[in-house]
Amino acid sequence: MITTDRTIPIQTLHLFPILDRMLLDLLVSLSDDDWNAPTIAKLWTVKDIVAHLLDGNLKGLSTSRDHYKATPNQHIHYYADLVSYINSQNHQWTDASRRLSPRLLMELLEFTGRQYADHLFSLDPWEQAIYGVAWAGQENSANWFHIAREYTEKFLHQQQIRDAVNKPGLITKELFYPFIDTLMQGLPYTYSTVDAGPGTAVSVIVSGEVGGQWDIKKYEKEWILTSLQEEQSADATITIDPDLAWKLFSKSKSYDEVLGEVNCQGNEALGLAALRMVSVMA
Repeated sequence: MITTDRTIPIQTLHLFPILDRMLLDLLVSLSDDDWNAPTIAKLWTVKDIVAHLLDGNLKGLSTSRDHYKATPNQHIHYYADLVSYINSQNHQWTDASRRLSPRLLMELLEFTGRQYADHLFSLDPWEQAIYGVAWAGQENSANWFHIAREYTEKFLHQQQIRDAVNKPGLITKELFYPFIDTLMQGLPYTYSTVDAGPGTAVSVIVSGEVGGQWDIKKYEKEWILTSLQEEQSADATITIDPDLAWKLFSKSKSYDEVLGEVNCQGNEALGLAALRMVSVMA
C-alpha cells in the first residue's frame, strides 16, 4: 500500500481478512434451516445476505479494480433515485443467486474476498475514491473513507446473519468501534437541516466499553464533528445501547421502534434528531 505521513482517521483495512475469515467459519457451521432463516434485513434470508456480500466483492473488483461501470437502466438525478437504483440491483442479484448452492457461495466469497482485500490494500488512502460516501453527504470522498464504508457493509451484514442464527456477534472493541465510528461520520449530514444557532452542540454516546462519544457542533454555516472542550457541555446528549445502535443506524429498526429505549438529556428535539441518521444507502 502507498504510504503517507498523514494519519488515517479510521483504520479498517487490517480488519477485512479477519471479518472474512470469521464469516466463512460461521457459514460452514450453519444448518440448512439456518441458511433459510429470516433476518432483520426484512425480505432477505441468511442465504440472501451471503449472496449480497458476494455481490459487494464482485462489484468492488469490477468498478474499482477493473474500472468497469455498468450503465444504469434508469435516470439518476437525486439521492432517492440512487437509493432506488441500488435497491433494484441488490434484489435482482439476490433473486438470481437463489439458484446457487451454499457451498458455491462460500467458495466464491473466499476467492473474491481475498482479491478485493488485496485491491483495497493497494489504494492510496488519500486519493479520491471511485464513489463518494453519499449517506455522509459527500459527492467525493477519500479512499480511506470509501474503505471504511466497505468495512461497515461487511460488518453489518455478517452481524445480521449472526443475529438471525443466534450466534455470538461482532460487538467487540476491535471490530465494532471502527464500524460505529464510521457510521457517526453521517452526523453532520443528518443535522444539516436542523435549525440551531452557532455554538449549539450535541453528544451521541454509544454505551459500554465497545462504544464511545461523538460530539457535533454548529458553526456559522455547518455542523462539524469535533471534541467538545471541558468548558462546553452539550445542549443535548443521546445515549444508546450498541446492539440498538447498529440496528437503528442501518435502518434495521425505525426511529419509532427505538424511541423509548434511548436516553436523552437536555434539548430533546435537538438530541432526538440524531436518531434519524441512516448510515447506509437505504
